[in-house]
Amino acid sequence: MRMTLSVDELGVEVASIFEVFTVKLLSQMLSRKWEKIIFLLIFLFSSASGAYIGINIGTQMSSLPSAAEIVSILKTQRIKHVRLFDADHQMLNALANTGIEVLVGVPNDQLLRIGESQSEAAAWINKNVAAFVPATNITYIAVGNEVLTTIPNAALVLIPAMQFLHSALLAANLNFQVKVSSPQSMDMIPKHFPPSTASFNSSWNSIMNQYLQFLKNTGSSFMLNAQPYYGYTKGQGIFPLEYALFQPLKPNNQIVDPNTNFHYTSMFDAMVDAAYYSMRSLNFSGIPVIVTESGWPSLGGANESDASIDNALTYNSNLIHHVLNGSGTPSQPTISVSTYVLELFNEDLRPGPVSEKNWGIYVPNGTALYSLTFGRIAESNADSTGLVGVFCVANSSADSNALKKGLDWACGLGSANCTAIQPGQACYEADNLVALTSYAYNDYYHRTQTTGGTCNFGNTAMITTTDPSHGSCIFSGSSGSSTSTTGSTTIGSAFGPFMS
Repeated sequence: MRMTLSVDELGVEVASIFEVFTVKLLSQMLSRKWEKIIFLLIFLFSSASGAYIGINIGTQMSSLPSAAEIVSILKTQRIKHVRLFDADHQMLNALANTGIEVLVGVPNDQLLRIGESQSEAAAWINKNVAAFVPATNITYIAVGNEVLTTIPNAALVLIPAMQFLHSALLAANLNFQVKVSSPQSMDMIPKHFPPSTASFNSSWNSIMNQYLQFLKNTGSSFMLNAQPYYGYTKGQGIFPLEYALFQPLKPNNQIVDPNTNFHYTSMFDAMVDAAYYSMRSLNFSGIPVIVTESGWPSLGGANESDASIDNALTYNSNLIHHVLNGSGTPSQPTISVSTYVLELFNEDLRPGPVSEKNWGIYVPNGTALYSLTFGRIAESNADSTGLVGVFCVANSSADSNALKKGLDWACGLGSANCTAIQPGQACYEADNLVALTSYAYNDYYHRTQTTGGTCNFGNTAMITTTDPSHGSCIFSGSSGSSTSTTGSTTIGSAFGPFMS
């Protein structure tokens, strides 16, 4: 009989005991004062439990994998938090008894009906939430998505919809398990830098006051869609790309809020702090932020050169590392920010430019565009980054002098391990500069990617998912190398059931 619990298991046990205790205590206390105290305890407990990384699962694609196949991916990769943009019953059934925490959504086109009828809201809860819990671990309802900035005509029913849904959860005794909120766009904050002066669009102050008061009263979180990709591309060069990608900034490019003297090393943190300061401008505090969408597109059109696999891999890898290491923001250093990556699959039916269709880690048939590790990566050598199936190689059409310069830098100042390409070693090819340079570039990239290293080398390198290993010459990132991770899972190669 096993008598010990791991840290994670102990946390679950404590959380369960804590939840039962608060429910019983609240049932005995009618005082509003006690209710607020309990909400504060819940907030403090959840803050102490650490941030998590989840993933968005969109459905605007011409060929959608089955619910069972999607959940199989999530379980294999140990992804414990997902956001659905609706309450698809096949997905909710497939997620039953997995332990995966589920954020379900009320689509924008259902908002009017629910916001105008308490009975419709109750029916929605009964049909899409109560019918699936506790087997399916539904923890949040996102009411609409960016309602105020995308369908402003529905603004007047947003708060009533949230209130009606919460009342229905209360009637079903689910109000402590399932919280209600509504994701807001960064467009609600016209100027997010410097964060200390940020405020919501004043034309929505009345709605936002009601929204924030609802979150405060119910112990819920402010949902924010924070996309540094848009902040960077719309900034027209105001901020450096490194700032958007969580990469180290040059000494002469430091980003500082002049009013607080806080140094911002990432646009993501500045956006989250802008939300905190915007809430403060309306005299609200103590409401935690959950980022419901953040990612980077892997492909763009002719005028979208910053949408690339290299940048997508860099951003999402650094985002995951940033969130899971417990980093708060400069203004809220003790409050970590749980985040949902956008997104699992490319959505080829999404309207807009090419980039809008290419936020996914996979194409719908299960082929990986690049690899991500959804966990804490052990600090080690080139084979411990978890980037299985992704390689940085030399561009065969690049100028040979430029390649030689890149090779020399990678093996010198870049500190790549170039032993394998020395004469007599497994990867040495005397007359193949591209092969030699590819090995050096790839080793450098795998060693430094999690701390800001990129695959560029003066535009002589490129990312590929084709393994360049051959014979006994094994490249870092190859499934044949000694990749080792600790407490993490790597998303890499295509999944068999989806292969066409």
